Amino acid sequence: MNDITTKQVISFILKMLRPFLFPIIIVLLAALIWAVDVSFSPYLIKIIIDRASISAADNLFHNIAIPAIFYVLILFVLECIARLYNYFFEIKMIPNLRKNIVESSISILLNQDNSYYQNNFSGSLANKVNDLTNYIPDIVQITIDRFVSRALALGIGIYFLWQVNISFALLMLTWSALFVLSSFLLAEKVTRFADAWSELGSSITGKMVGVFSNIMSVRLFASKYQEKLSLLATHSEAVKAEQRLQWLYTWIFAFYGFSFLIMQILNLHFLVKGREQELITTGDFAFVMTVNIAIANFLWMIAKDFSQFSKSWGRITQALKTITVIPEIQDQPDAVDLVIKRGEIIFNQVHFYYKNAEPIFEDKSIIIKSGQKVGLVGYSGSGKSTFVNLILRLYDVKSGKISIDGQDIRNVSQDSLHKSIGMIPQDPSLFHRTLMENIRYGKADASDDEVVEAAKRAHAHEFISKLPQGYESLVGERGVKLSGGQRQRIAIARAILKDAPILILDEATSQLDSVTESDIQKSLWELMQGKTTIVIAHRLSTLLHMDRILVFDQGKIIEDGTHQALLDKSGMYKILWDSQVGGFLPDKREMEIV
Repeated sequence: MNDITTKQVISFILKMLRPFLFPIIIVLLAALIWAVDVSFSPYLIKIIIDRASISAADNLFHNIAIPAIFYVLILFVLECIARLYNYFFEIKMIPNLRKNIVESSISILLNQDNSYYQNNFSGSLANKVNDLTNYIPDIVQITIDRFVSRALALGIGIYFLWQVNISFALLMLTWSALFVLSSFLLAEKVTRFADAWSELGSSITGKMVGVFSNIMSVRLFASKYQEKLSLLATHSEAVKAEQRLQWLYTWIFAFYGFSFLIMQILNLHFLVKGREQELITTGDFAFVMTVNIAIANFLWMIAKDFSQFSKSWGRITQALKTITVIPEIQDQPDAVDLVIKRGEIIFNQVHFYYKNAEPIFEDKSIIIKSGQKVGLVGYSGSGKSTFVNLILRLYDVKSGKISIDGQDIRNVSQDSLHKSIGMIPQDPSLFHRTLMENIRYGKADASDDEVVEAAKRAHAHEFISKLPQGYESLVGERGVKLSGGQRQRIAIARAILKDAPILILDEATSQLDSVTESDIQKSLWELMQGKTTIVIAHRLSTLLHMDRILVFDQGKIIEDGTHQALLDKSGMYKILWDSQVGGFLPDKREMEIV
C-alpha cells in the first residue's frame, strides 16, 4: 500500500463527480428548498395558530386562508422536489457514477505491474473496487442530502428563531457550535478507528478468497482446522476494532444526548417566561418547540450519518491506498508501438536483481538472432524465467538495456510489446468463460472457424467435441474443470491463433501424454517457423532441434551452442543430459547428494 492524503481522496472523488455537475446543481437546489421549508412550514403554522387564536369564529377562514394555501402549495412543491431529486440523483447520477468508478479503478489496476499482483490478493483487490463503487456514492449522498441540506436548515432555522426572540437563536447557535466543534475534534480518532476496522475487513476477505481458491490443498493437507483458526484470529481482531469504534460512538452520542436535554430545558424556561410576560405568542411557542426539535433531530442524524461517513471514508481511503499505487513499470510518456521486422533480441550489459536480493544478472550481453530457436536450460533458480520475464518487461533492468530490432523495450508501449510475443506457460490459467472465448483470447477478432482450426492444430478439438456444450462449455475458475494437459492445449491453441513474431514456451508440453505430445510437437515446430523462439526446457529431449541452447547457472550463461556441440564439450550440459531422470532434469540438491 502507499500513503494517501485526505486531499488526494477528495481529488479522486471530485474527478469521479466532474461529469455530473448539472445533476449536482439540481440536487443542491432541491436541498436548499427543503432546508427553507424545515423552518418556513412551521412558521406558516405559527401564523395560522396566532391568527386562529385572535379571530372570531365567523372570520377564521378569511384570516388563515392565505397562510393555509401557502402551506398546501409548499407540500405540493416539496413532493415535486422529491421526485426531481429521485430522478437526477438516484436514476441519472448514482448508477453512472458507479460505472465511472469501476471504469477508472479497473483502468488503474490493469496498468499495475507484475510485482503489484504478487503482493496483493486478487479477492482483496476486487473487494477494494467494490468498496469504491459502494462507498463513494454513499459519501456523496451523505454530504449533499444530509450534511449540506441540514447545515442550510440549521442556518435558516436560526434566522427564523431570531425573528421570534434572540434568546432562542443564540441558544440554538451555541448548542450547534458545540455539537459541530466536538464532531470535528473527534473526527481524526473516529477516522483512525474506522480505517483500522476497514483494513481488517479487507484482510479477512483476501484470506477467505485465498483459502477457497486453494481448497484442494487445504483438504489434501487436512488443514481445515488451521485455516479456520487463522480466519477466526483475524476476525477476532476485526471484532475488537469494530467494538472500539462503536464504544467511541456510544460516548459521543451520550454527550450529544445530554447536551440536547439541557438545551431543551433552557428552551422551555425561556418559552414559559416569555409567555408569562406576553412576549411569546401561542404560535411562537409551537414554532420554537417544533423548529428546535426538528433541527436537533437533524443534528442528531448528522452525528449518526457522521458515523457512516467515517466508515465509508475509511473504506474509500483504504481502497485508494491499495489501488492507486504508482506502478514500477510504466510506459514512457512518448512511448511508441513496437515494430518487429526481424525479431532480433539483444541483451546489452544488463544488470538485474530482485528487491533485497543478490544480483541475478551482471553485465549480461547476448544476441538472439532473428528467427533463431533458442533453448534455455539450467537448475531451478538459475535465471531462465527471469531472462524471459525481462524480455516481457515484467520487470525493468537496473542498468543496460534490452532491445528488439534495435528498439529499447522501455521506450515502447507494453501493450505493443506483449502483442508481439506469444507465450505458452507451463501452468496455463484460463478464464471462467467458454472454451471458444478462452481460445479467442489469442486474437479478439478471430472467426469461429479460425478458433476451431487453432484448436485442431493444438489437438484440443478432439476433447472439446466430446463435451456436451462443445466450444460453449464453461471451464470453471482458472480452468479447474479441465485437466492440466487440456489447459495446456488451450494455451497452445491461443498461441497458434495469436501468431506473434516472437514465441516463448515454458515447457509447453510438460503435462501431455507422450502420444499427444508427439503430435503437438509437430504443430509447435510448424508454429516456430519464421519466428524467434525461446524455449525453457526441463526435458532436454525437447531441445534436440534447437538452433542454439543456453545453459544457465546462478544468473550466468556458462555454455552456448547446439545440442551436439554442448555434448561434445563435456561441460554442464553434458552432466545435465546424463543425469536426466525419466527425461526430466534433477534438482541441483539431488546432484550434490549423488
